[in-house]
Amino acid sequence: MLATYALRCQGETVASALITGANRGIGLELTRQYLADGWQVFAAARNPAGAGDLQKLTQESAGQVLAMDVGDARSVQAAASQIGSVPIDHLINCAGVMGGSRQRLGHMDYDAWMQVLNINTMGPLRVTEAFVDNVARSERKLVVAITSGMGSLADNTSGGYLAYRTSKAGVNMVMRSLAVDLAPQGIACIVINPGWVKTRMGGPNAPTAPEDSVRGMRKVFEKAGIPQSGKFFNWDGREYAW
Repeated sequence: MLATYALRCQGETVASALITGANRGIGLELTRQYLADGWQVFAAARNPAGAGDLQKLTQESAGQVLAMDVGDARSVQAAASQIGSVPIDHLINCAGVMGGSRQRLGHMDYDAWMQVLNINTMGPLRVTEAFVDNVARSERKLVVAITSGMGSLADNTSGGYLAYRTSKAGVNMVMRSLAVDLAPQGIACIVINPGWVKTRMGGPNAPTAPEDSVRGMRKVFEKAGIPQSGKFFNWDGREYAW
């Protein structure tokens, strides 16, 4: 078991993770694996009532489903109030959107672009601000943003997808700055590319299964401390080019 510390539940001390976008895809698989290893999981979803798979997964387990829209500051603060002062070892910002089809020069939906930036770039900062004290109280003290290889400047050889690419490049910089800002509290901040994963967003032709991506990412998380803070990793443990 990967448990180290977090909250006391029926007299036992267990590790705790908060996962946004936990209702599907990578977020759901993260929730599944953390629960299987005995972690207390706060699984956040914008619409818990419509998250049937997540509700089923967290029944009779150390999981609590939270209503949280990372694009809405009041929603994030309300979720933080529900948790209170509970320590959070791993804060994983997984919620994200791809944006629509109008993401190229001459065919750009600027209003949709603003929404993508709100969720993918500003959302992780809202969540980190709201829960940073919880992370500081934990033993593990790790903040993660699930980014994308499409947010890499060095790796962009195909163009297009301007809204999604810029949102992920933006969250990379957010996390790089947070790594500096939160170092005095002993909090490590990393970004990680989950790979091309077979989810609703990744599509059926993606080569990587969600369970494989998550297992790989969790190995990175377990090794991540202040020496790794501010770095961009691939799901298999390699560092990714900015």
